[in-house]
Amino acid sequence: MDTRKNPLENGLERTLFASRWLMAPMYLGLSVAMLMLTIVFLRELAYYVPQMMELTAEKTILAVLTLIDLTLAANLLTIVLFSGYENFVSKMDIGDTVDRADWMGTVDFAGLKMKLIASIIAISGIHLLKRFMEIGQASADAVFGDRELMWLVVIHMVFVLSGVFMALMDWLSAKAKKK
Repeated sequence: MDTRKNPLENGLERTLFASRWLMAPMYLGLSVAMLMLTIVFLRELAYYVPQMMELTAEKTILAVLTLIDLTLAANLLTIVLFSGYENFVSKMDIGDTVDRADWMGTVDFAGLKMKLIASIIAISGIHLLKRFMEIGQASADAVFGDRELMWLVVIHMVFVLSGVFMALMDWLSAKAKKK
């Protein structure tokens, strides 16, 4: 019995394996998205800094929450960019520089999934908190009435429950592998 692979099968497998590089432009696109987030962050900062002496405590908190929201989105993008590239395209050969994040090269798909849902929950929570702080403001009440606020809470709870169920599934899967 010949255990060598058929040349057609070997060529197909090599082609499929090489096709992972089709994702590289997507990761480059995420780098452009990072630039977009940075520009929006700087624009928001430039808008609020000149007003800082006149801002009320509530408006200051809303401004800070907006900046935190953008930063969390950028953190999430960074995790997806690096972990996704290393898990699905190629290992990054950048050496052991002091700038290399500790988690790089160690976040597998399950870890990426948990970081993703945790970031989404944090971003959703900040967005919800911003809306709660705007209750009673005529301009915000015109956009976010009781119905919209209720849906924001429901959607946030769906994210939270999804995170809990994903963590439970990972825990059950790890427990089953140990047996």
